[in-house]
Formats: sequence, structure tokens, C-alpha cells
Amino acid sequence: MKILHLSSESSWRGGEQQIAYLIEELDKMGVEPLVACKPNSKFEELCIEKGWQHYPLNMKNSTDFKSGIGLKKLCHELSIDIVHVHSSHSHGTAYLSYLLGNKTPVVLTRRVDFELKNNFFSKHKYTFPKIKKIACVSDAIREIVIRTTKQPEKCVTIYSAINHKKFEAHIGNDFLRKQYKIADDITLIGNTSAIAPHKDYFTFVDSAYYYIQNFDKKVKFFIIGKGELEREIKDYIKKLKLEDYFIFTGFLKNIEEVLPSLDIFFISSKTEGLGTSVIDAFAAKVPVVGTKAGGIPELVKNLDTGLIAEVKDSKSLAENLFELKKDEKLQDQLIHNAYEYSLKFNTKVMAEKYLNLYQEIKASK
Repeated sequence: MKILHLSSESSWRGGEQQIAYLIEELDKMGVEPLVACKPNSKFEELCIEKGWQHYPLNMKNSTDFKSGIGLKKLCHELSIDIVHVHSSHSHGTAYLSYLLGNKTPVVLTRRVDFELKNNFFSKHKYTFPKIKKIACVSDAIREIVIRTTKQPEKCVTIYSAINHKKFEAHIGNDFLRKQYKIADDITLIGNTSAIAPHKDYFTFVDSAYYYIQNFDKKVKFFIIGKGELEREIKDYIKKLKLEDYFIFTGFLKNIEEVLPSLDIFFISSKTEGLGTSVIDAFAAKVPVVGTKAGGIPELVKNLDTGLIAEVKDSKSLAENLFELKKDEKLQDQLIHNAYEYSLKFNTKVMAEKYLNLYQEIKASK
């Protein structure tokens, strides 16, 4: 069976990591790695490193006809059974390729919980005949897609996954504390998400402000990552006179070492497809405070696998942070439950579900 994966992003974020995990596991199951990706992208670098067969497709936007023609040609020349599209631009490329005569079946993975546009073009893009299945990374996303497509039979939930093993050697370490020379009595609270609008770092800062003003000044808040709102968030922190309480680390490659050194993982997103960084925190045995955004409540179950509050409710989020900080028994309980729950989200299980999906589609041709 020949599956062609489309990776349209230049940079490396959570979606690209999920594609990599999937291809690696499928390779072990006998499915040859075949990728069409953006030239000079991070994913192309990975393909070269891994020795995966890959082909250049620019996939600039949803009207990139050259890429649509290129995809049709690739499917014909390689006798592709299924095209698996993993992002918005790759989805647009597959749709254009269909309009240009490509008859190859398509699987779409939907990773974001934004509402679909309610117009003819968008509806047809999600329901054109060659889309055989839409794999949503959370039930929350599946419900959103069904509302627009009206095709529940095509929509399935296949959760994203993580690599648990990479955290094992680092659980309970003091990497951040040593790196930044922070005393043992200071609580380290942080997030490892890109500094992007939907991650809502303004609420992260507001929660920190409430926490510091009302509960505890022996704290450092870590923002581990980069993004387009970095300057604005730094200015907002300065406006609230919180500079002494925040540390921006930039993008760090050794996340398996960094994440376990936090005392609390805090995700303040206003939208979130699932939140694999939350599963990472579970696996790293770091207790989690989060918002009820998108698929997060499918992971963070209040007083079971973490503490959760409404989106933008900085007061309740701060209260949850302090409740967790002061109650070691609660920490231990949440850490244990969350770690056990995290084992459900492993790369082999994810790949097996996709393989079953591919086999079902191929059998129905």
C-alpha cells in the first residue's frame, strides 16, 4: 500500500512532529515512507536525515495550481493508493489536484478547532468525493467538522500521540533551576507552546499577575518557545511590572529535559485542537493547569488528571495554580492519574488506527 503524506509547512511545530511519528511507526508496519513536502523546509531536512523518499511541492496556498498539477503527476507516476493531507495548504493542494482530475482517494487530518467557513467553497473542499475520511485529533474537532460537512460517517477521532520514552531519563530533574540559578524555594510554572494568538499568553500573564499579587511571590513563570506575539507579550509584562517574575527561553530543542524540570505546566489557550504539550507534561510527570479550550478537557479532567478553568478566567486559573502549589498530596494524585492516562496516547496505537483507516479505504475501492 502506497500512502503519500503531504507536509506543507516550512517550520517545525507539533503537526510536523505528529507526521514524523506516524511515518516512523507505519514504516515499522511495512508501509513505505513517501512524502511530498515544501523545499528547504524542516520536514525536508528530516526526510534527508531519515532517508525517506520525498518530492518537492511548494503548496504555497489554496490556489497554488502548480502544486495541484504536481500532486496529480506524483500520484500517477508513483501509483499512490491514498494521499494523506495534514494541514490547510496541503488540503488545498489536494482539492485543486482533484479539480484538475486527480482520482486518488484522500485522508485529511484536522488538527485545529477553528470553525469551518460556512460557504460553498469551504464546504466542497471538505466534502469533495475523493475525501474518504477526516481524522480529527479530538472529539471537539470532530463535532466542529460534522456541523459543517453533515457527514458524520466520514469523520473519526484519532488522537495525536507522544514519545513517552524520551522523558523517562529526565523526570524530576532540575535543568531550568540550574540553568537560571533559581533557588529551591521558588516555584517554576511554565508553558512550552509557540507564542501565537490562540495560545493566549495574555491570559497566561494575567493569571501570573493575580497569582503574584494575591498568593505567592516566590515564583518564576517560564515561556518556552518563540512566536509572532513575543514582543507584545514582553511589553505587556513590562506594563504590569512583572519583568522579575518571567523568563523567556526562546525555542529549546531539549524539551525532554526542560519540561520535567517545571513544577507546574500551565496552558492558557483560547483554542486548542488537542494539546500534545499537555500529554508531554503528563508523561514528564508534571502536574497541569489548563483551560477548557478545544480538546484540552479531553485530556485535563478536573481533580483527576489536572485542574481546569474557563477560557480567559485568569482569577480561577491563578487559584488553581496556587491550589496545586500548596497541596502536595493533590499534586501526587494528579501526576499519577495523568501519567497512567497518557499511556493511551502512544505513537504505535495512533499508527495502527491510521493503518486500519487506509486498509478500509483501499478495500472499498
